[in-house]
Amino acid sequence: MVVALVTIFIIGYFFIAMEHPFKINKTATALMLGTLLWTVFAFSQAIFAPDLSADGWHDFLKEELVGNLGETAEIVFFLLGAMTIVTLIEDYQGFRVITDKIKTSNKKQLLWVLSILTFFLSALLDNMTTAIVMIALLRKLIADKKERWLYAGMVILAANAGGAWSPIGDVTTIMLWIGGQVTTVNIIVKTIIASMICMVVPVLIVGATLKGDIERPSESNSGVEVPHHLRKLILFMGVGALIFVPIFKTITHLPPYLGMLFGLAVLWLTTEIISRKYEKEGHKLPTAVSTLEHIDTPTILFFLGILMAVSCLKVSGILASLAGGLNDAFGTTAPGFFFIDLIIGVLSSVVDNVPLVAAAMGMYDITGANVIFEPNHPFWEFLAYCAGTGGSLLIIGSAAGVAVMGMEKIDFIWYLKKISWLALVGYIAGAAIFMLMDVTLFEPIEWLHNLQ
Repeated sequence: MVVALVTIFIIGYFFIAMEHPFKINKTATALMLGTLLWTVFAFSQAIFAPDLSADGWHDFLKEELVGNLGETAEIVFFLLGAMTIVTLIEDYQGFRVITDKIKTSNKKQLLWVLSILTFFLSALLDNMTTAIVMIALLRKLIADKKERWLYAGMVILAANAGGAWSPIGDVTTIMLWIGGQVTTVNIIVKTIIASMICMVVPVLIVGATLKGDIERPSESNSGVEVPHHLRKLILFMGVGALIFVPIFKTITHLPPYLGMLFGLAVLWLTTEIISRKYEKEGHKLPTAVSTLEHIDTPTILFFLGILMAVSCLKVSGILASLAGGLNDAFGTTAPGFFFIDLIIGVLSSVVDNVPLVAAAMGMYDITGANVIFEPNHPFWEFLAYCAGTGGSLLIIGSAAGVAVMGMEKIDFIWYLKKISWLALVGYIAGAAIFMLMDVTLFEPIEWLHNLQ
């Protein structure tokens, strides 16, 4: 069974990577991969689990499938809500409020402005939402497609680096934060410098090659000029709805997608009222209904397929076995656990980082009698950095990358040639800084391990 599942996953992953040469849309492959893996797993359970009755293994599969579908649906609905809000802001020309403030057309200066903005915005929102917002901005700033791809690649690196040091910036840091493995002040203090280096090094390399000015696209507003005060209103409400999501989660302890859908509902209601008012005055302004008509549905379905495929690998125990093998190979003391985190980070570019981090959390319980890595141990903080930034190595290795790939139709091979090596250099540089600081600065200061 394990061989069959791994083989199917590798073949499916290959076709996703070779989408453009084969001219097969990656969404079709991802959906086929997710459904086929679960089908093979279901048949294998029926054949190779004789200790379970037919009803027993059917109930087991149903429970696991529904549970994992629920987790996947949280991400899918979160993405749907975020993309709708961002697209609605774009339809109301809200991003012109920001792009009009960015006066520079110098390629190098623009790279720094966008990277720094993405880095800190990602920590406040999350890397996927930030990537969606920044791509919408890029479309208003850069006309040339391949030039915009380069900046979009750097947005992925900056968004993932920015999300790694914040307890609400990436789904994996959220998991570690909620699970008690890290605390707010500790994760920020211990990882912000490494994350910043991970972002700065690739920007320095790319910036050294950029010369001249960018060409901005001409404004095309579908025949309707939105009044300036409405642009600002929808922009502030939309960004406010995105910022509200982590606040909603903290207050209610409900999943983030509910906060996202609530923010969308408020914005939806507002645009309905605005559109009705201005329609009487001879204008026809967008609403969420018209916006949903051109949402990138294939990207959302791609998420559904690939996450369900990975969840099958998790349920079958393949990912847990992989984590256990790393533990046996490298041990649980420094520098061994550093290598475990580094490898998990690299693997997260191929396999979703969420189940990998979940497997690590399951392996190293922080509540039992035999605690190996206590809360705020460098293992957990370095895991947050590696799992957050390692996904940048491949474009489908992170939620931010997948969202950008879908929105900009970036070629997997193009990203591999142009961006992956930059991500690797930044990943290694940030990791080296983290380990150096942990040994020379943080380790001697015992009170840092008890920061709350």
